[in-house]
Amino acid sequence: MTFEKLKESVIKGQAAEVEKLTKEAIAGGAKAQDILKNTLIPAMGIVGEKMKNNEFFIPEVLIAARAMKSAMVILKPLLADEDVESEGKVLLGTVKGDLHDIGKNLVMMMFEGAGFKVVDLGIDVTPEKFVNAVKSENPDIIGMSALLTTTMPSIKQTIDALKEAGIRNKVKVMVGGAPITQDYANEVGADGYASDAPSAVDRAKQLLH
Repeated sequence: MTFEKLKESVIKGQAAEVEKLTKEAIAGGAKAQDILKNTLIPAMGIVGEKMKNNEFFIPEVLIAARAMKSAMVILKPLLADEDVESEGKVLLGTVKGDLHDIGKNLVMMMFEGAGFKVVDLGIDVTPEKFVNAVKSENPDIIGMSALLTTTMPSIKQTIDALKEAGIRNKVKVMVGGAPITQDYANEVGADGYASDAPSAVDRAKQLLH
């Protein structure tokens, strides 16, 4: 019963309730990976669907994601002990010259909610920083976000930098942000494009499976 209640509390964005129920579930003998797979991931999946259907908007999604985060704080160390296999590792960043991070943060929360490991490089990330992070973190996917038409060229510069470093074929590149389109993604040679955070998770899963 706690699982169903926990799922509902995540969707409603009740962070304090989520924390309490997560602790109760663990105390009752539930495994961290079961809580993640049976409640958090499905809950964020529902939140994602609601966003796609315009039933939820960014504020509701952020509140739900924050509630999910309060459970993840408790579960993360336990998941490490249980050695849970993640869906994949994603490197996220807003490109050089761009200081917007709401979209990127939303994508990050949706990825974490879907069981991915996320490394957040932050905003104004140079091509060199992306390249170095790919070398050190060895991710499955890079997600680049650009919110301004003036910073869109940074996406191509980063993809070119990955090619020059000889590591372009080691990682899938996904792009997104208000001015980005599928045509632009094709033009710069990205592997995937998503118009919103829930679609980004779906696309990432397609690219990896």
